[in-house]
Amino acid sequence: MPEKKVLIIDADVASRNFIARNLLDQKYDVIQAGSGKEGLIYAWRDRPDLAVIDPTITDIAGEELAKKLKQDSRTANMPLIALSSDPSVTRVKSCLDAGFSDYIPKSGQAVTMLNEIARRLLGVSAAPARKGGLLMTFLSAKGGTGTSSICANIAMNIGQNQPESRVVVVDLVLPIGSIAPIVGYEGAQNIVTCTEMPLEETTPEFFRDKLVELKPWRFHLLAGSPDPESGNHLKVGRVGDIILSLKEAYDYVLIDIGRSLSRITLPLIQQADLNVLIVSTDISTVSLSKTILDYMKIKGVNTDSIFAMLNRAVGLEGLSRPETEKALDIPIKVTMPYLSSNMGFANSQHQPFTLKFPKDTASIVFQDTAKEMSNLAHNLRAK
Repeated sequence: MPEKKVLIIDADVASRNFIARNLLDQKYDVIQAGSGKEGLIYAWRDRPDLAVIDPTITDIAGEELAKKLKQDSRTANMPLIALSSDPSVTRVKSCLDAGFSDYIPKSGQAVTMLNEIARRLLGVSAAPARKGGLLMTFLSAKGGTGTSSICANIAMNIGQNQPESRVVVVDLVLPIGSIAPIVGYEGAQNIVTCTEMPLEETTPEFFRDKLVELKPWRFHLLAGSPDPESGNHLKVGRVGDIILSLKEAYDYVLIDIGRSLSRITLPLIQQADLNVLIVSTDISTVSLSKTILDYMKIKGVNTDSIFAMLNRAVGLEGLSRPETEKALDIPIKVTMPYLSSNMGFANSQHQPFTLKFPKDTASIVFQDTAKEMSNLAHNLRAK
């Protein structure tokens, strides 16, 4: 394979040289620019395959630089990665809106994230096997599909099936987390407080030792935002570092995204070993789910990693399984039986469904599905 050419635009000489050395070690051809204007010249002249830009450069704002590159036919299709010293939510959103493919905060995990994202964007296949615990995301196209309940109960059954494994659930539903009310967690520690901690403190050891283990549920929990105001203070740039630390500390990392699919959560979906898409049978949800699936495919998510699950959360009416599969154009892996009021009752008592209703058909489905998801994630990781 011919060398891929990467352009680095960063006013900080030390930072620029550090990134360049890393990319050279990865066998990329590297071009360096110390200003936005210089970067534009090199981009249009040398046609790099990828640009890594610090959006805090002062001569041309990073967002404006991205727009100029995207508006020119010579560089319109060139992927852009923001590698920034500004982790604020506002900056992340403005850069992604301007055309950056991904946003990485400068931190101890930045190089690892940069290498993974660059390989994905450039289609380089010689990447080493992913390390750490298996990563699973749970998402849906619409509220009310039972995503959080299913995530918590699948995690519980993984822990029950594999008592030797360490399992953690991360609640990334915004602006208010949804796992804590299900499992009865009332602690002060959550994803927002963790992103506000210094990088050097959010180590694998910290998460292994400090996250609360919910005994009936057989997993540890990193709870979501307790209220919308707290959600506004989430330092999005730190989420990637935290997930990497959790993968080092746990055998399974399950992330409840809910319907919060965005350019912020997309990198987690792209890196996941398994993406569990919860679909209900009403036509509007199925239609929205197809839109999400098409978007995930465009963004390079491996279709083998998509685990579609049909949950009749609203009752027995709606599309059948064959009709849903035809509309989505992917197979439904599992169909949950109609749970009536039982799931709500179990949640209100903060109990796992399998323990509250051990003889219910759904309890067997949860147990078998947890095993199937685990096996599939292991097999995909091994490829």
